[in-house]
Amino acid sequence: MLKKKIETNILDGITVIKNHSDDDIYQKVSSFYNNEPFPNYKKDENLNSILEKGNKNFLAKQFKEFMKFNKSFLEIGCGTGQLSNYFAIGSNNSIFALDSAFNSLVLGKKFSDANSLKNITFIQGDLIKKNFQADSFDFIWCNGVLHHTKNAETGFENACDSLKPGGYILVGLYNKYGRIRTVIRQKIYKHLSKQLTIFLDPYLRKLRKNEAKNKNKINAWIQDQYEHPVETLHTFDEVLLWFKKNKIEFISSIPQADMSSISNIFEKKDYGNLYLRLISQLTMIFTSHGSEGGLFCLIGKKLKR
Repeated sequence: MLKKKIETNILDGITVIKNHSDDDIYQKVSSFYNNEPFPNYKKDENLNSILEKGNKNFLAKQFKEFMKFNKSFLEIGCGTGQLSNYFAIGSNNSIFALDSAFNSLVLGKKFSDANSLKNITFIQGDLIKKNFQADSFDFIWCNGVLHHTKNAETGFENACDSLKPGGYILVGLYNKYGRIRTVIRQKIYKHLSKQLTIFLDPYLRKLRKNEAKNKNKINAWIQDQYEHPVETLHTFDEVLLWFKKNKIEFISSIPQADMSSISNIFEKKDYGNLYLRLISQLTMIFTSHGSEGGLFCLIGKKLKR
């Protein structure tokens, strides 16, 4: 799957791409995640617990069921690989998990080895480079990642290049409007009071009801939402333009762009008009989408040539 000219070596069972970027943003982000890999695995984590987590995730469960068998899947920005391991469990699909942080990948690899998952390959490399051969994957998952890179659009373009015609891609990004509440809390966290920020964050308040049990989740959320060194914000119309440039057909989104309900992310929906898309994004501010980070997702299908 990797481009033939790319040089690699194997370290602790992980394929390491040698052409790492030396730009400041790449170094900042990979260092951030290498120092504090998250989400971490619990000591008693097993196949059943990973399956349970994945099945509770609306997007992940539908993706896994829709993929069925004998498919190739790439997760860009897999972190510790919990989602990729979920997709590998009970299937003969070929799963590829790419991340820039080696220490995060080590945790995912240890879990897959301990649980005899043979159909998953962990790769360290720059998330926005053209690492893979064209038309390699049936499915690509890139959720909550590209807004932490030097150029989200370039990363999306290169991901689409490695997607097979007729293949599906999911991209999740921080929304320019839906993330307003978090952006305000970030200012409070940085300039006024960390404790006040924690009090104002509804997701953290929920976790703190059982603080001892959720300690790792609390720390991970604070790091990801308030201490991350790189973050960009995006809109529906911006990403729809990316889709058009890369010959990706819009299938659906969460929240739905035309403000309709959605029960199947692979059922073709309409992306509405400028007014409806703006209202949909502004509505995020007042829903769980806005209270939990302002992430929006678009699912697309690569047009056949």
